[in-house]
Amino acid sequence: MNYNNKRFRPIDLTENAEVSSDTVFEYKQIGNILTSEYQSDQIITGHLIGIVSKDGTIEMRYHQVNKKGELMTGICFSKPELTSTGKIRLHENWQWTSGDKSSGKSILEEL
Repeated sequence: MNYNNKRFRPIDLTENAEVSSDTVFEYKQIGNILTSEYQSDQIITGHLIGIVSKDGTIEMRYHQVNKKGELMTGICFSKPELTSTGKIRLHENWQWTSGDKSSGKSILEEL
């Protein structure tokens, strides 16, 4: 699976997420390396980098500076699903590696 130039927006989030439904991730992919820059109402700037496996699963790390001026970091595993309309939906399990180190789940859908 290739995510290059595909855009995703969260459609379901746990409360401890800093991204919002207004956050748009535009993925860039070269080979199996995935990157994205993002921002939201709570995030000044954020970046992610990941490795895409042959089945489309993504293992990624992210770091971001939030509006409180905190540097936040985390790890995320995303599993793709193809919807009936042919769009990609990513089911994510993530955990902060900074702050309270809590974990959460998100669902992102291709725009």
